Parts: sequence; C-alpha cells; structure tokens
Amino acid sequence: MRALVYHGPAHTSWDTVPDPVIEEPTDAVVRVDATTVCGTDLHIRRGDFPEVEPGTVLGHEAVGEVVETGGQVHRRRPGDQVIVSSVSACGECGECRDGRYGQCHGGGGWILGNLVHGTQAEWVRVPFADHSTTLRPTGLPLDDAVLLAELLPTAYEVGVRNGRVGPGHTVVVVGAGPVGLATVLVARLYSPRRIIVVDLAGARLDTAARVGADAAQSPGKMIADLAEGPGADVVVEASGDPEGFVLCTRAVRTGGHIANVGTHGRPATLHLESLWRKNVTISTGQVDTSSTPWLLELVRSGRLPVAQLVTHTLGLDRMADAYEVFAHGTDTGALKVVLHRG
Repeated sequence: MRALVYHGPAHTSWDTVPDPVIEEPTDAVVRVDATTVCGTDLHIRRGDFPEVEPGTVLGHEAVGEVVETGGQVHRRRPGDQVIVSSVSACGECGECRDGRYGQCHGGGGWILGNLVHGTQAEWVRVPFADHSTTLRPTGLPLDDAVLLAELLPTAYEVGVRNGRVGPGHTVVVVGAGPVGLATVLVARLYSPRRIIVVDLAGARLDTAARVGADAAQSPGKMIADLAEGPGADVVVEASGDPEGFVLCTRAVRTGGHIANVGTHGRPATLHLESLWRKNVTISTGQVDTSSTPWLLELVRSGRLPVAQLVTHTLGLDRMADAYEVFAHGTDTGALKVVLHRG
C-alpha cells in the first residue's frame, strides 16, 4: 500500500510499504476512506516528538471500512463503516474503565502515528478495535465524521469540559485554528454570556465570527481590558504558542480556569509571581474521545454545524500537498484539510 512515512525531522515521503495485517486478536484492519492532518502531525514532522521512530506511518484520525478483524473483536465486523479514534483504548485497565482512554495502561493511549503505524495510508491496523472505533451512521458525510476522530472530542473534553464552561460565563479562546474554532462551536452549547476569540490572522478571526464568536480580535486592547477588569471565567489556550499561554494568564479572572489544549513544542513561561494569589485552575490533558458518541449525535442533529471547519479536500495521494497547505494555514486559509481515498 501507499502511506506517508516519517524519516526523521523535516523528512516525510509518500512511500510503498507493506499492507497492515492482524497482529493481535483485538485488532482490526480498516480501509481508509478519509483522513486528515493536525497540528500534532506538524510537530512530529519538525522532530518535537523524539519517540516517533523513522519508518513510522503518520496520522491518527480516519474514517473507513473494516476489512478484517481479529478473533477477539466482537463488536465490529468486515463491512462496518467506522470512525477510527485518535486514541486506542484497551477497555480493561483502570484508566479505561473510568473513561480516561488517553491514559490507557493496557497498551493503548495515543499510539497511532506515534508508537505504531498510523492512518495517513490506504489501510491501517487499529489496535483494540472494539473500544477504538465508533460506527459511522449511514448518511453522515466523511468530512463531518473525520472531525469526530479527534478534533471535536479535544475541543469538548480538553477545552470546554476541563475549563468548566457554564451559563453566563465569559470565555476567551486564544488561537483560531481548527481546535479553537471547534471550541467556539461546542462552548456555545453551554450558553456563555460571550465568547471572545484572539488570533493574529485576520481571515481566521473572520471565520471565528462566522462560527459564533461574539468578538474576534487581535491581541491588544481586549486582553488589556480583561486583565485590568474582571477577567474571563474561562480561557482556552488553543494556539500551542508560548505567548498564547501568557495571554491566557493575563486574561483569566480571579478564581477562573485556564484550559490548555494547544500542543506546545517549546517551553511556556508560567508567571506564578502574578498568578499565585488568584486561585486560578490550570488544566492540561490528552483527549480520551469518550465523548465521541455524544458529539456524533449533536453533529447528526445539526446542533454542531461543523462542515465549515473543513476548508480543503484532496486525494489521499496528495498527502505532501496537504501538509504544506495546512502548515501555512494563515496564508492558504486552511483549517481542516481532509484527504479522500480515490
């Protein structure tokens, strides 16, 4: 098959590699019908994750058809249309039984495209298939479904839920990339008083306003007013930039929450000299994707209008182009770039 292979920092290529096979009785092999690129993939390509070994097929989000299952897969069978979770869950360890699949101690967690071959390929081996896939309903478009593999669960679990967004809150989202905009969509379900999005790119601020932000501006007076005034109840760091995290610490109110969603490839400064007396809660987290079934129903019902988050669709063999389009999103206007089989 063909797949995007990591060969070391700044070096990936679309190569011919062996087809995946069942290695464990809990595995399934899935034909990839749609996959996508996320910010973490860019970090891997830059060399920010040294645990990713050269020769690894990248990618951890996919939608496709089950073509083969191991002997201990009971809830999936060949022909099933599935969403492949970015997180693999053994389903048996204490963390999995508590729904913390991202912290799986039974061999799962974030392993696709990290510790094992991933989804940016024509086929993928999915470990723990019973617990790591969700059936895709008939009629749910591929482009909507692939957002449920990681993006929407991350926005909800790591951003909105960890940040404890609630009715009447002022919510600030720092970073108007895909996860920041998804956070706006999900946060609106909780009736906040207002949602403010901060970003440097004018086009992304325009998109933030379209998806439901009450205000969308470059960093500046708005953050200064929040810092000098009552502050925001919840601030979601979705940029992955150290300066973005500093903005969060300035904007949050006394007793407020900072929910860090962005993937940081560089150290971020924690200004405890100004935070120590503010009773601020800072949360981080690996997405669990335990919320995928619930979010799926919201997408199906139209409560989460996610189609506007997909800006580019390409053929699977144009993976190198997809990385370049996504990496230069502020110039290309790219949010989610989805690659389709064929």
